[in-house]
Amino acid sequence: MDSKKKPVRRSQGWFGRQDRDGYVHRSWMKNQGYPDDLFDGRPIIGICNTWSELTPCNGHFRELAEFVKRGVYEAGGFPLEFPVMSLGETQLRPTAMLFRNLASMDVEESIRGNPIDGVVLLMGCDKTTPSLMMGAASCDLPTIGLSGGPMLNGKFRGQDIGSGTGVWRMSEMVRAGELTQEEFTASESCMHRSKGSCMTMGTASTMASMVEALGMSLPENAAIPAADTRRNRLAQLTGRRIVEMVKQDIRMSQILTREAFENAIRTNAAIGGSTNAVIHLLAIAGRMGVELKLEDWDRLGAEIPCLVNLQPSGHYLMEDFCYAGGLPVVMKEISSLLHLDQPTANGKTIGENIAEAQCWNPEVIKTMVEPFKPAAGIAVLKGNLAPNGAVIKPSASSPHLLKHRGRAVVFENIEHFHARIDDDALDIDEHCVMVLKNCGPRGYPGMAEVGNMPLPPKVLKKGITDMVRISDARMSGTAYGTVVLHTSPEAAAGGPLAVVRDGDMIELDVPARRLHLDISDEELASRLAQWQKPVSPERGWYKLYVEHVQQAHLGADLDFLVGGSGAPIPRDSH
Repeated sequence: MDSKKKPVRRSQGWFGRQDRDGYVHRSWMKNQGYPDDLFDGRPIIGICNTWSELTPCNGHFRELAEFVKRGVYEAGGFPLEFPVMSLGETQLRPTAMLFRNLASMDVEESIRGNPIDGVVLLMGCDKTTPSLMMGAASCDLPTIGLSGGPMLNGKFRGQDIGSGTGVWRMSEMVRAGELTQEEFTASESCMHRSKGSCMTMGTASTMASMVEALGMSLPENAAIPAADTRRNRLAQLTGRRIVEMVKQDIRMSQILTREAFENAIRTNAAIGGSTNAVIHLLAIAGRMGVELKLEDWDRLGAEIPCLVNLQPSGHYLMEDFCYAGGLPVVMKEISSLLHLDQPTANGKTIGENIAEAQCWNPEVIKTMVEPFKPAAGIAVLKGNLAPNGAVIKPSASSPHLLKHRGRAVVFENIEHFHARIDDDALDIDEHCVMVLKNCGPRGYPGMAEVGNMPLPPKVLKKGITDMVRISDARMSGTAYGTVVLHTSPEAAAGGPLAVVRDGDMIELDVPARRLHLDISDEELASRLAQWQKPVSPERGWYKLYVEHVQQAHLGADLDFLVGGSGAPIPRDSH
């Protein structure tokens, strides 16, 4: 066999033909000024871009894509940028999570239906990362991730303020009469003062860290600020690398193994990552055909200490994390718990990538010997209130509330909550357990980030800043508090949460992993028998979503999207 013979790439099913359809595929592309030799069989690299002015975290991706293109051209590839649905956490209603699976379908079909040999995923804001990873996983082409990077630290009146975390804290101060509305408004442009995603260890930074921990990006992807020129350098190197990955035929399935997900779960605990990572990694694993269960989060990561002193669990922000050495330092510190021989997108193993990492600020990144917080991973709770499980983030909770028994104050939905919570006549105190229903995957729909319910003013005015809260919702990764989330089955699916009543006693015991509604089995069965299924949406995406979305403990993907179809060349269009 001639060793110099060029391999026949997938894209040549379009551009390599000398018939009528080959003419169509090449000729129409040439209206953009591309010369003949770009269609000669070199790797065609699709740049999957989630740029949108309605997604502020990703608003700089046009520039970032140009640096990726530089790298692709330098390595002998042909970059072609394409848009997919962009999910902006701060603007999109009722919740970006409702559209994560829709965006993943956009990604999957865009990759499969076009002349693409390898893919660069440009992702930043919370749901853009899992949606792109899920869609690409179902195609299983050579793929590499590039996050957009966090914003610079927020600065207000001589203090660092973190995106999201500062909002929750200061809004409670307004409600408690400790901060004026004018002062609150003045902080807006001080909190978000550069391009990029949230600079706390919220969901965006957590998922960027997960991409790096999984081995799906180049090292240092997680923490370099968006405004730092090193982010553009990383983009250019990413462009170079994807061409080599195509030449070596390194596919997602070779990187996203069971061991890679175990590495990510343990890393998530060590960084104090968002609870949202649970649902997203379960969904990505499902697309990849890797068996991963909710219980794995507790078994693998619950006892791992939090090493990173970042908001919302700690003090510092992502800019500080980057300067301290970033994720490679954390992974090196927990290296005895990791599968170090796992391959990564840059062609090296996890162990090789972290071998030379050094910590430059021990206040930001602590050690296993002297961690920031002990046993800080995700705890999975079960009991008659959550037969399929619920989650809590102990590192963001109040220690004295991790074992608690209190009277339920029930809110049937988010509107019921807003109508009641500020009423001084509401029968509630700091010992009660706040229960929010019908905010799960089917119930909202989309499982919105409303689980960290604001406390009632009558409690805030006592100086109380935390209470036990339980729901089938999610919460922002920038949020904090003793908040039980993702209760499964959800209320709208007929889970026990649906029949909790005001005055019921609820027991939370995180050390024992127990979430219990203190009524008899007979009473619970009687209430469930009387429950009525809510009316489903009548049309469109909402209808398809509600009819097919899985429960939280399975990753909330659509049931017919689990797994993948690869990327065979589809039949001709003419």
